[in-house]
Amino acid sequence: MRERHRYLFIRILEACNADCFMCDFALSRDTFRFSLEDFEDLLPKAHDAGVRYVRFTGGEPLMHPDVVELVRSGTAAGMKMSLITNGSMLPRMAESLAAAGLAQVIVSLDGASAATHDVYRRSPGMFDSGLSGLRTAAALGVLPRVNTVVGPHNYAQMPLLQQVLTQAGVRQWELSALKLDRSITYPDPDDVRRVCDGLYDADPDRVLVPMGRRFYGDEPEEQARYFAESVTPRASQPLCHVTDDVIYIDGKYGRMYACSCIPHREGDDGPGGAPVREGGVITLDTPAFRKHADFYRDQGPLVCNGCSTTAAGYSDDVARLGSVTPWHY
Repeated sequence: MRERHRYLFIRILEACNADCFMCDFALSRDTFRFSLEDFEDLLPKAHDAGVRYVRFTGGEPLMHPDVVELVRSGTAAGMKMSLITNGSMLPRMAESLAAAGLAQVIVSLDGASAATHDVYRRSPGMFDSGLSGLRTAAALGVLPRVNTVVGPHNYAQMPLLQQVLTQAGVRQWELSALKLDRSITYPDPDDVRRVCDGLYDADPDRVLVPMGRRFYGDEPEEQARYFAESVTPRASQPLCHVTDDVIYIDGKYGRMYACSCIPHREGDDGPGGAPVREGGVITLDTPAFRKHADFYRDQGPLVCNGCSTTAAGYSDDVARLGSVTPWHY
């Protein structure tokens, strides 16, 4: 029996109703939808592979017409179900999702108010809908979490956002660095540290403290690399333990990956992950997948550029403690 339960991430669609400047799926009308039939075929195999946490990603998962039934099906199979959303549809769907068994909801919020967040997301009304949906979901027993993409445009707002989320009753908060196909330039790295160090050093009994590593790095050498080269903090050497515990499935392309941060990445292990189907049959933990996972387990702390703060923190906690708390990733 596995020491730790695994996470299964599934991109169930690429369509989205937001226009976020940093995202390839902004206002996408892609027609792909991961089917309920495929999910029900996948579930017993995922259970046998040690998966107990499932998270739907997108695009915008709440645009999937069967998302409530997908949550219900996963819950019935013994999975703890989660999804990440821009929050625009959450207020009117929170009750049905909670009734279907949703255990955790993650809303993307990048500004401390509608005046900033809605501009970054280029989607009027999204901040208020997201915050309202989080409160409604929490009242229904769903664990509320916020993910924030932080960069030069918004880092100064993070102390205020910390207060807003604390007052809203949010229980988990991930700050992850803005990632673009170019270097991210901060005019004054010392000001980033001055503004943001306090977020992580705050008393968790009083305010919501971000999960995982600092988005700009915990160690001086990490911070130097981040501010000079835009290389985000990685799992500490010698090994990335996320690859032991994560399966990420991109349903549209039929590929699976050993981390939610590396889909479609071209690396030394071949053209992005491993196929989900062999001979038309969904199969997890294949030799091709293990080869892919082993490469990033060994080399991720040296080569990855795009790790999330929660992934890096998860790996470090496993290395230090041997276990992690539920929903730590």
